Amino acid sequence: MSDSLNDTLTGASRNPPWDLAAVISQLVIYPVKSCAGVQRQQALLTKTGLEFDRTWMVVDAQGEFLTQRTLPRMALIQPQLKRYEMVLSAPGMRALHVALEGVESRVRVSLWKDEFLAHDMGPIAARWFTDFLGVAARLVRFDPEHKRISSLQWTGGIQALNQFNDGYSVLVIGQASLDHLNERLAVEGAAPVVMARFRPNIVLGPAATGYKLAPHDEDWLELLQISTGQGVAQLKPVKPCSRCPIPNIDPASAISSPEVGDMLQRYRQDPRVDGAVTFGMNAIVLRGMDYMLKVGQDVGANYRFE
Repeated sequence: MSDSLNDTLTGASRNPPWDLAAVISQLVIYPVKSCAGVQRQQALLTKTGLEFDRTWMVVDAQGEFLTQRTLPRMALIQPQLKRYEMVLSAPGMRALHVALEGVESRVRVSLWKDEFLAHDMGPIAARWFTDFLGVAARLVRFDPEHKRISSLQWTGGIQALNQFNDGYSVLVIGQASLDHLNERLAVEGAAPVVMARFRPNIVLGPAATGYKLAPHDEDWLELLQISTGQGVAQLKPVKPCSRCPIPNIDPASAISSPEVGDMLQRYRQDPRVDGAVTFGMNAIVLRGMDYMLKVGQDVGANYRFE
């Protein structure tokens, strides 16, 4: 079955079987929640999303998670993943080296309404984050023994897992959605913004078939069928991504200004989430654990109508 579906996807240019044909144009992981992302040419798909995505998180002295919402300087912390370690850099700081599999004591952490145990990464990491952020802070690693389940209301009862994500394992955005936002900003005389403000894991670009992605096509897709060398991976979009002030923060400078949020308020209030502003779709992994996703892979999908 997987070989047949894979052949159908790779043959899309001859006889398109999908409502939408696209390719993966960007793959991004965020090793430390709310810090900068790392663009990859390939990323392993796991049951919790892309490998190493939101595997670490910064917490305060009480174990409560910290984000750019209150500490925009977190945007300036740049992770680099190496074979056995993660290297973190930030302006004015010496590099912090964190062993990928290293952990110390277990601590209780809070993430939104969830409270659970994670692994503390020790006093050196704590001092580094405290010095840079100017508040008492510690770095923690997700405990893979803990099963953090996405909202069953939105997954339709599917027990989908994630790590320190806000709630879902993969965020998908179409490049056309950002292009449309930048067109609107240009009309107002505002500068264009980069996709990094919206922190997607997968960005969808146009396929070689010539299918033109429309803005926010991702809002209405039933399944994303991704053709990989190992078979077809399936991601299910389940919930529009409600937006906080983080897209107002320039990831290059950590300076916040209201142009993006103000513009989105004008045309992206979404009745599916009680009128909240949305941009992108949260998705869960249905099929393809341990498959390798790569930039340029074909993506097929059909629209769903509610």
